[in-house]
Amino acid sequence: TMLLCLVNYASLVATNAARFRLLAGPDMKLMEMGLRRAQGPDGALSASKYSYIGGFDSTSNVLAGKLYDIPVRGTIAHSFIMSFTSLEEVQPRELPPRAGGEPVDLLALAMSWLQRVCELLQTPPERANQGELAAFVSYAITFPSDFQGLLDTYCVRRSGLPNFCAVALALQQLGYRAIGVRLDSGDLAQQSKEIRRVLRACGAHFQVPWFETIPIAVSNDISEQSLEEFTREGSEIDMIGIGTNLVTCPLQPSLGCVYKLVEVNGSPCLKLTEDEEKMTIPGTKTIYRLYDAAGHPFMDLMALEEEPSPSAGQELVVHVLGQLGEPSKVLPTTVEPLHRIYFRDGQVCEPLPSLPEVRTHAQVSLSLLNPAHRRLHHPQPYPVAVTEKLHQLLTTLQQASQ
Repeated sequence: TMLLCLVNYASLVATNAARFRLLAGPDMKLMEMGLRRAQGPDGALSASKYSYIGGFDSTSNVLAGKLYDIPVRGTIAHSFIMSFTSLEEVQPRELPPRAGGEPVDLLALAMSWLQRVCELLQTPPERANQGELAAFVSYAITFPSDFQGLLDTYCVRRSGLPNFCAVALALQQLGYRAIGVRLDSGDLAQQSKEIRRVLRACGAHFQVPWFETIPIAVSNDISEQSLEEFTREGSEIDMIGIGTNLVTCPLQPSLGCVYKLVEVNGSPCLKLTEDEEKMTIPGTKTIYRLYDAAGHPFMDLMALEEEPSPSAGQELVVHVLGQLGEPSKVLPTTVEPLHRIYFRDGQVCEPLPSLPEVRTHAQVSLSLLNPAHRRLHHPQPYPVAVTEKLHQLLTTLQQASQ
């Protein structure tokens, strides 16, 4: 039970994270944001850890960051912005320049920039929500080097975007750089393109080149389908926060791994069943991964522990599990032993790899898969086979049990 508890959810979440990574591509930044929707606090920590292994770049779970050294990322919340209703609530108002010197009234500076931004965007400055501006300025004074605006508390085009640009340009005047914007509602792909257009216009007009490449982050119940739509429609999204559909694994809420007895006191044993998929494979075994000439793994091969290891360039006779009929012959270019013993007789017998090492191993292994096996829609099944000797043992025990 303990082994299955450790393996099932971990494998499920890491696999789900890997699917999101494959859809997003290698350059998109992915944030795990599932703490609020996870299966309790322990489940949330596990989800953060195994999402990172599966290919996510960061987590919003501060405790997971502290425990596992996962990069922590987050943004302003809607509740923070809504807690401000007027400019009078901004206290303090001053911020010293990054290079040092006398503090400057950031609110007054942002309001002057708001006039210029609204003139460029041809939108009335009075339509910009003052409570939102107050929230942005207050946040920027507290975190001048980490200012990121959440744009959709009110109206993105008339309020969120002008207010963000005004505060970001005011910070720029004092030597600071805003680190991004976030969207949490609406047509995320389309809005990202409009936001990028405005950022480029402001960067060019006010001669602030870095403004044009400010990262755009999105969230809002992101699913695999959402990522496919972003790719199909095209977008200017640089970072995606995924929560519910990552940590709860809605496409497959549980993973049915099992742990069965295969040997007793040195004697192999077999569980017979009407369901062939549930029949166990007897004996103490080891496993090898076989690679083709292109460097892609094409089969995993189980062998009895006492069998000699297969060699690269050696023709092997194998029986693919789930396929009836004659055995197959395969010729691997490379053979990789997969079985390593870390735990023996109740003790850890080899130092465990670090979380970054596990993550790197998982990502490299996934990248080596043949695209036919890696694709998410109608993938070619990846075969697992047994050696001729193991197949003979399986057949002998089957016949003896009938």
